[in-house]
Amino acid sequence: MSRPDRATPDEKQGAALSAAVRRAELTLEQLWTRYFALGGDADLMDVDAHLAGLVPLPSGQRDILALAVNERLDEVIAAHRVPYSRTVRQTRPTTGPLAALVELLMSAGFAPPERLASIALRAGQALGAELSVHLIDHEQRGLVHLPPDGRPANPPQGLDGTLAGRAFRTLRILSSDRGPRHRLYVPLVDGADRLGVVEARLTEPADLHDPVLREQLTWIASMLGHLIASMGDYGDQLERPRRNRPLTASAELIWQQLPPLTAATDSFVLAGMLEPSYDVGGDAFDYALSEGTVSLAIFDAMGHGISAALMAAAALAGYRSARRDERGVSDQSRAIDDVISRTFPGSAFVTGVLAELDVTTGRLRYVNAGHPPPLLLRDGKVVKELTGGNRVPFGLDPEGPTPAEEKLEPGDWLALYSDGVVEARDAAGHWFGEELLMHFLTREMAASQPPAETVRRLTQAVLGHQGGLLQDDATILLATWRRKEPGPA
Repeated sequence: MSRPDRATPDEKQGAALSAAVRRAELTLEQLWTRYFALGGDADLMDVDAHLAGLVPLPSGQRDILALAVNERLDEVIAAHRVPYSRTVRQTRPTTGPLAALVELLMSAGFAPPERLASIALRAGQALGAELSVHLIDHEQRGLVHLPPDGRPANPPQGLDGTLAGRAFRTLRILSSDRGPRHRLYVPLVDGADRLGVVEARLTEPADLHDPVLREQLTWIASMLGHLIASMGDYGDQLERPRRNRPLTASAELIWQQLPPLTAATDSFVLAGMLEPSYDVGGDAFDYALSEGTVSLAIFDAMGHGISAALMAAAALAGYRSARRDERGVSDQSRAIDDVISRTFPGSAFVTGVLAELDVTTGRLRYVNAGHPPPLLLRDGKVVKELTGGNRVPFGLDPEGPTPAEEKLEPGDWLALYSDGVVEARDAAGHWFGEELLMHFLTREMAASQPPAETVRRLTQAVLGHQGGLLQDDATILLATWRRKEPGPA
């Protein structure tokens, strides 16, 4: 046996751990439960043997054990603190929704993206729930499990036929009382952008229908959504599991340029999608929401592959530069013309639609540069194509016509799309076509589907029409406006 002054660091940690377990007033079963909840994978007998000095554990597992004990010691110390003469605010809560939110905020600050699932697991403990994160895959067909450290990923879940998928599609909390642990499935969103589902496994059956717990889990899911959106920018581990195959270079470029697929304010909701998602080249869309104005744009660059993607990215850059300089659609058109003609000399061009809506009056101003005309939907049906404001594609002529105007009414929908949507052909050579597009949109509006779910279903329908393999990019951007009600004086 080693003398204390000659003990190795591992032996010193083991001795300290055994002593701390006694001070923490933890039974072996309580210690193992905490250890397992933090991601430990040794069984109860191995932990018992390790505490007795009989079986070594890997350094990572010893650290998880140490964390489990230290968390309990913090609780014990807090319970024995001397009271002050007045109420003193807690420096950090240990239970309840605030503790869960603090865990997410404080732990995620310097954590790599792949640690987020483990952070969510610890945050859920403050609510008495075991949380699992499921992210929507790249083509929005299924949910992939983001496993905590040291645990294998569960199989993907489809959006149809599963409670998790239904929670994602409907943005509603759904419950399940099957199996040994009751579950709640909570939509995982960043603002209005659907990112996946949080699965909460509950300890007490009564929690399944607790409205307060449901509201608290919504807070946690919202914070997780913000963290996923922000942490994904400085690592690949949140994006990689969502891909079922590699993106082409052109698709990688385009997807990096796009805004979130869904956005909303109290007066406007919009959603977009591109297909084929792994091989898109020249299509793109953009938008900007503000208190008084909504700007929309859709582009389709000539050609395919990386050259078309570069042209579409240039069009986006020219459009954003002019829009952020508070220039209207006419000047935005000229800015796109300039960047395309200067960067891609010759006969290169980009088709597109630029639109700007005054959300206080409903006045829409738009320009159409050789693109399919937008559709206006009202009272559950397509009422007209917006055929005004026509000009040649961007890059061919800097002199365009005066923008057209249209008066929208509260509840109206706008559908902007590329020709790949209507030109998808089935095995018999039949087009998807404008008529089928209008029928689809009318049906989805009648079913009260929101823009994000309508876009997802439409892109799947277009893919299905052409056997899952599109010959051209297909892009859809749906938007709906409602007049904002005046607030209290």
